Amino acid sequence: MKEIIKSKRFACKISKRNLMIMKLSSLFLFVLIFSLAAENVHPQQKEISINLRNTTIVNAISEIEKASDYVFLVTDEAKAELNKKTSINVNKKSINTILDLILKKTALEYSIVERQISLYKGKESKEAATASIAAMIVSQQKKQVSGKVTDTDGTPIIGANIIQTGTSHGTITDIDGVFTLDVEGDVDLQISYIGYLSQTVNTAGKTILNVTLLEDTQSLEELVVVGYGVQRKKLITGSTVQVDGDNLTKLSTTSALGALQSQAPGVSITQSSGMPGEGFKVNIRGIGTVGDSAPLYVIDGVAGGDINSLNPSDIESIDVLKDAASAAIYGARAANGVILVTTKRAKEGKLQLTYDGWVGVQNVYKMPSLLNAKEYMSILNEARFNEGTPLIDFAAVIPNQYQQIMDGTWNGTNWLEEARNKNALTQNHAIGLLGGSDVSKFSMGFSYTEQDGIIGKPVNPHYERYTARINSEHVLLKVKDFNAITIGENVTYTHSTNSGVGIGNIYWNDVHNLLVGSPLMPMYNKNGDYYDQPSKVEDNWALAGFIGNPVAEMVYRRGQNISKNHSLFANVYAEIQPIKDLRIRSSYGYKMNASSYRQYTPIYNLATTIQNATDDVSQNQSLGYSYTLDNTLSYSFKLNDNHNMDALIGQSVEKWGMGEGVSGGNSNSLFPGSWKHAWLSNTQGITSTETSVGGSPWGSGALASFFGRINYDYKETYMATLIMRADGSSNFARGNRWGYFPSVSAGWLLTNEDFMEGTRDYLDFFKLRGSWGRNGNASIDPFQYLATVSFDTQNGYYFGNKKGDLATGGYADILPNPDVTWETSEQLNLGFDSRFLNQRLGFIFDWYVKTTKDWLVVAPVLASYGTNPPYINGGDIENRGFEIGLDWNDRIGDFTYGANFNISHNKNKVLKIANAEGIIHGEENVLSQGTKEMYRAEVGYPIGYFWGYKTAGVFQNAEQIASTKAKLDGVIPGDLIFVDTNGDGSITDADKVMIGDPNPDYQANFSFNLGYKGFDFSATAVGKFGHQIAKSYRSFADSPYQNYTTDIFKRWTGEGTSNKLPRLTSGSHSNWQTISDIYIENGDYVKLQNLTFGYDLKHAIKELPFSQARIYFTAQNLFTITKYSGMDPEVGYGYDQGWVSGIDLGFYPSPRTYMIGVNLKF
Repeated sequence: MKEIIKSKRFACKISKRNLMIMKLSSLFLFVLIFSLAAENVHPQQKEISINLRNTTIVNAISEIEKASDYVFLVTDEAKAELNKKTSINVNKKSINTILDLILKKTALEYSIVERQISLYKGKESKEAATASIAAMIVSQQKKQVSGKVTDTDGTPIIGANIIQTGTSHGTITDIDGVFTLDVEGDVDLQISYIGYLSQTVNTAGKTILNVTLLEDTQSLEELVVVGYGVQRKKLITGSTVQVDGDNLTKLSTTSALGALQSQAPGVSITQSSGMPGEGFKVNIRGIGTVGDSAPLYVIDGVAGGDINSLNPSDIESIDVLKDAASAAIYGARAANGVILVTTKRAKEGKLQLTYDGWVGVQNVYKMPSLLNAKEYMSILNEARFNEGTPLIDFAAVIPNQYQQIMDGTWNGTNWLEEARNKNALTQNHAIGLLGGSDVSKFSMGFSYTEQDGIIGKPVNPHYERYTARINSEHVLLKVKDFNAITIGENVTYTHSTNSGVGIGNIYWNDVHNLLVGSPLMPMYNKNGDYYDQPSKVEDNWALAGFIGNPVAEMVYRRGQNISKNHSLFANVYAEIQPIKDLRIRSSYGYKMNASSYRQYTPIYNLATTIQNATDDVSQNQSLGYSYTLDNTLSYSFKLNDNHNMDALIGQSVEKWGMGEGVSGGNSNSLFPGSWKHAWLSNTQGITSTETSVGGSPWGSGALASFFGRINYDYKETYMATLIMRADGSSNFARGNRWGYFPSVSAGWLLTNEDFMEGTRDYLDFFKLRGSWGRNGNASIDPFQYLATVSFDTQNGYYFGNKKGDLATGGYADILPNPDVTWETSEQLNLGFDSRFLNQRLGFIFDWYVKTTKDWLVVAPVLASYGTNPPYINGGDIENRGFEIGLDWNDRIGDFTYGANFNISHNKNKVLKIANAEGIIHGEENVLSQGTKEMYRAEVGYPIGYFWGYKTAGVFQNAEQIASTKAKLDGVIPGDLIFVDTNGDGSITDADKVMIGDPNPDYQANFSFNLGYKGFDFSATAVGKFGHQIAKSYRSFADSPYQNYTTDIFKRWTGEGTSNKLPRLTSGSHSNWQTISDIYIENGDYVKLQNLTFGYDLKHAIKELPFSQARIYFTAQNLFTITKYSGMDPEVGYGYDQGWVSGIDLGFYPSPRTYMIGVNLKF
């Protein structure tokens, strides 16, 4: 016997090490070992733990088979008893004890022979039962059914259960997903596997069955990442959402956050810009601060990672911790929620090679309608006529262009169309390799991403990213049925390059410039060069000296640049399990980042105000790293077989900012006009006016933490979690460095209660949960508690009579605030999770109130103080709302379908600002030069709301003006009617109110999928509702010659013509220069984000050497339903303020994309 067992172990090792080259041998050994185990091992001696409540005996039998090697055979007379209910909760008991407990209230008896258990009614004699079972076995051999079980990607599922319905007769699949089963005639077989939806197949007329199982995304037994560990989904008491990496990959995006947009209720993800390589604004349950409101990203257990460095194909899953109780384990920086990213895991099994790739073309979804040359001239002169100023004689000021315009040979220049890059390329390719044994396993991958911009020709924005990753796990010591010592690592390297055009405010925004460029100016002169100031002189152009060529300005001033980034993320860990379920884990994370930027600005003379007399080269580089060390001790145990506990304590140290940067700039290149040779070493001379150099260390900081968590449940029915974390930050002074962040949550699984018995026909699962917790935020510059001194030449000194030599000066930088401390966020969450109709329908609900206190804000001080203000704790805000999620998944024969819908509602209100006004003022000159602030944070209002005058239409005639008490002096018909909101009889700044809110009231996502015999179809849509956008493409107050869109045709031109836009005047007129609701538009939209149709060729061509060979066609951003007049209603720009959004000055839009792709698995 011992010799047989030794031989078996040896055979197992050999087979696992050689899965690729000994596939057939592995299968033979698998069958041989299974037979030897059945013949030589006595399973009766194995002790089993099982916990079942109010379930049928047939389900109990199924659970016993999963937990052991036993196979049940049941006589026909005994089958009726299997539907009776039973409950059992035992720990490490013999099979005889378990069967006695399960069958004690039935008429069933049993006998055990080796691993075979026979069940029969008590009135049957044992001999008769044995004969009946023997006959059953013989009859079952009348038909042999074989087949293969795979997932939707064609990957074999190892260990899937194939059970004859109504019996315990069955088998499991081998390492290739293949099974063979003898059955009696035509029967129903149930195929199941944990994490997948079960499927029932009839064997009528079939001997070969190939079955595809759908992943059960709502599996209650699924493990969910919760921070420093995992937890079964059904036992979670906080508010979390998990998104599978395959669902991200299927959306074919270059960014993981772009794919996550439609997957996570309560998470607002808005593009910062549609230009390639730009990121997203992410807020979980509303904006909680005027400082850093981004969530904490934790990648493979290490906090502070960059999710944008990952290819979506690298990601195994994303878990979003939305409530304070879930995020409290990361207390220090979890005030804005936590996003946990798990990269592709090492898995045991045969070696698998995958390829996912797509290539597509992108175009602008919606081009604005700009005025042509004739329309533009007419509009300009109409404004001058209304102002009483002389009209422009265009024939005199643009003699060469005027004749072409009037005879119809030239309609003027549409600058946006000239810079449009049609059919811009985008592509992604990812290769993955994984496999190994239960002792050593690995996963590795390499991916390449490229995307061109849709606006910016001939200096098209361009983004490239290379990502390489590997992770592996190795068991150094295995003791009995658990791993005693395990080590592993995760390593990801990313290299990206990015070039772009200006996308900032009105002074650095090329889309804005293209929209407002004068259509009267040609793009090229007669020599084929850009039309510039010398060209204007040659053409006798005399319209306005400051009008320039926006494409040339884009190329020369902002288009010749490149940024490069290298990032390395590494995490190594070791786990020791001295006794089962007691785990000591240590993890060390390292992050390195190196970046460089180079820009070239040649000599140009485009207009009287757009000139550069010297060509300029600038370069900068930086390099630095950070590290994290985490140590945890966890233990899972049971008390009295009913009380389950999981305890964790830990310690963490994080240090960042160990790095430095250098920069330099100079002029007079040895190779004028050459971007290729634009390096500092190729510039000439060193002067105080043209040459600049700089270098400084990064701002370093550290965080020390201690934390603990206890999870408890009673019979998996009553659950509670307690968390406490203490963090000490170097950003605060002694006495204020430590913050304490507790949380408590509880859950009640009602469907485990006896009084819910009557609902079991339709209600499968219902859990109530509630939580409260506190998190923190320390995201400020260091040393705010000290009176620091700065040195620079901007505040330099002259000594003696030498005014040419400016000496570096030192000055007081900030006022100290030793009392500054943690910003905190408290959140109350109530909700429930439920599943109906045999797990097909899911319904999730959450209600929350999140209050962020002690904002970290810059204090207001008088300029006479002579120094900068420090950070103070100066504000509170409340976000409250609800989230609803619905999903449905079902199968009808070979046809599968599913749908998901979620909607979230959030309203925020500022509760406190620590100054006399209760206001944090926004910037001026946002929509146009010469305008006052138009956004702010104010007590009692939503954060970042739009502030200005309400209008009541346009004065249509003199009688209406005379009858209106409150109005500006000198108004005439065609001017705006400003509302006297405070009723004091005059129009002043006191009448300015909230005229818009960029924060959506509701956000909704919908997805739908179909599958049939290898064909698949899916659609995904996102929508936001109840918010406004502030839009102005023109700098109207100071630039009267900028072009308009055809929206200006809706202006007032006489009584009854318009009650929205006023008459045309100069931009400095109060109609236009005063910020009012004429610049505010409804921002509601619904986007069809993704539409995909695919087919797996493996279904048609069985001989293909792949387990999957899927081709697909995808359309992204196919259409948008909106009343917004701009190019894209998804506007994340907020004048470089994290708490502001929805300002469209010429927002770079997201493209419409058509692509074709392929998924291969070998």
